Amino acid sequence: MSMHSRWKSAICIASTLNFIYAVAKDSSPANVTLDVATDGGNKSSSLLYGIMFEEMDHSGDGGIHGQLLQNNGFQGSSLGMTSYAPVGDVDITRDTSEPVSEAIKSSLRVDVPENTTEYVGFANTGYKGVPVTNSTYNSSFWMKGDYTGKVNLQLVGSKSGKVYASHNLTVNSTTSQFVQFKASFNSTQSPDGDNEWHLTFDGSKVAGDSLNFGYIELFPPTYHDRENGLRDDLATVLEKTNFTFLRFPGGNNIEGLQVDSRWKWNTTIGPPVDRPGRESDWFYPNTDALGLDEYLWWCEDMQMTPILAVWAGKSYGGILSGSDLKPYVEDIMNELEYLMGDSESKWGKMRIENGRKKPWNIEYVEIGNEDDLTGGCDTYPERFNQIYKAIHKKYPDITIIASNGDKSCLPSPVPKGVILDLHLYRKPDDFVALFDEFDNKPRDQPLMVGEYGCRNTTHERGVYWSFMQGTCSEAVYMIGMERNSDIVKMAAYAPMLEHFGYVAWSPTMYGFNSSPESITPSTSYFLQQMFASNKGDTVLPVKSSTEFGPLYWVATKTDSQYYVKLANYGEDEQNVIIKIPKTKSGTLKMLAGSQYEGNLPYSVNLETKYTDIVQVEGNYTIKMPPWAIAVVAIE
Repeated sequence: MSMHSRWKSAICIASTLNFIYAVAKDSSPANVTLDVATDGGNKSSSLLYGIMFEEMDHSGDGGIHGQLLQNNGFQGSSLGMTSYAPVGDVDITRDTSEPVSEAIKSSLRVDVPENTTEYVGFANTGYKGVPVTNSTYNSSFWMKGDYTGKVNLQLVGSKSGKVYASHNLTVNSTTSQFVQFKASFNSTQSPDGDNEWHLTFDGSKVAGDSLNFGYIELFPPTYHDRENGLRDDLATVLEKTNFTFLRFPGGNNIEGLQVDSRWKWNTTIGPPVDRPGRESDWFYPNTDALGLDEYLWWCEDMQMTPILAVWAGKSYGGILSGSDLKPYVEDIMNELEYLMGDSESKWGKMRIENGRKKPWNIEYVEIGNEDDLTGGCDTYPERFNQIYKAIHKKYPDITIIASNGDKSCLPSPVPKGVILDLHLYRKPDDFVALFDEFDNKPRDQPLMVGEYGCRNTTHERGVYWSFMQGTCSEAVYMIGMERNSDIVKMAAYAPMLEHFGYVAWSPTMYGFNSSPESITPSTSYFLQQMFASNKGDTVLPVKSSTEFGPLYWVATKTDSQYYVKLANYGEDEQNVIIKIPKTKSGTLKMLAGSQYEGNLPYSVNLETKYTDIVQVEGNYTIKMPPWAIAVVAIE
């Protein structure tokens, strides 16, 4: 079966698993007139649209983090010899007696038989293949053993045997300690993702003996040319959304399956070879090569505000509170000192030694994650207050975010200025039913929707993709948030990214695998890009000729632009007349398709279409097809 057929089959299977949702009842097609006021209204949050990232679906390791070789440090306990294979007549084993560092506690031993005369070594097949493109790669490895001579690095087709890159470097390795070697080389592009990385050496010089190799790395071009940086192609796609903030490092992945396997900030800093990694909450080990500083560089390079989540005592295997939590509160304060301390402070000095002289700018800290779930509710008010008081005393300008919006799971009263974080994953009709959720909320309680997305909640582990009805329901909910963005300060679509070969949760905003041209933005990606890239700073009053539904709208403005966002959540065309006095021209940006249509891997059928519009009298007629989303940007 072809790759495309497999994905097509997955869609068919998903359709049988309650994937078909009830169609909204639409009114008969009619003109809807929207008179947009040119003044008045409420200020809108400057941060409104952002993204949440956590390590899942190999979104980080094997994903947006650039390092392409899986199991490169033998971290965690579940992978064994995954991704490794011998090249030539050799035996390869994981050797715990030869650790590369205190963190990387083993290496790969290559035993060479006597009388060997050819080049031999080992291969790493990456994350279900190694992406091989027409670009420059940087590779490194640590080596120990008695060997002086050439080492050959190659990128090779796993089945075809075709060599896309080959590079020789001369090494001088001894038995006394591990030494790191680095190389840079060019590659031609492979037609598919079925490729592997090879390291071979002159077997005649090692015949009857062995060599050890550890912490191997392979990087394609990285975003902003950062060392240990993001994969440039995946990061560039995200950059085009123009998101304003990144919420990290989770999500569930901050919590840990046990207290000791929580996300520990201080084990994610410094040289990656000194990061032990850990077992994650999403079925595979994390290398933590994408660590605390890398998240902050990511934010800075994309001009996003960091929303830092800190561990608040809740893991899936236990909850700590009261005096038991005190050491972990101190750990949070150490983390903040690392991020913002000066050269005279212990942890600030360490940040400088790790390559960041200026303090990071931390304006928002979220205490915990989803503490209204998985048993955290009873103790969260106490845990929140304990952490809040410590942070607020030393850093009074940091805005604190509570991890839920359930009154029974929050301190009473909630300290002034604390943002409440709401998480929503819903079916399409359920999202639309929440359109006016924020209309009557207290205007003195700021809110954040830290995770949201339309998904098939009846089949949590199913593999399925965004589709137009679901994306339209997200647009309706987003319009409801934007209309109330005086109190809804931030909203983060989630999850962000998936490797098509390792899906534990779907859908995500975009996906990929090891094949060239595999990056596939979903319909939800284009929605997010449209709304985040076209947002005013003031929400304007709109006088309409009809009630909301099936058409939904919001109007905003800046000093130079008006924006009208529209969503048609229905099966009938809607004719919309938008009146904005003293304007003449602009651009119509529209995403539309049939009810269940979406983008499958390798196939972007639906994307935003752009049309210039001109109207001398300031009246703009917009035809909204069924299941359509539009942004009208007027100069």
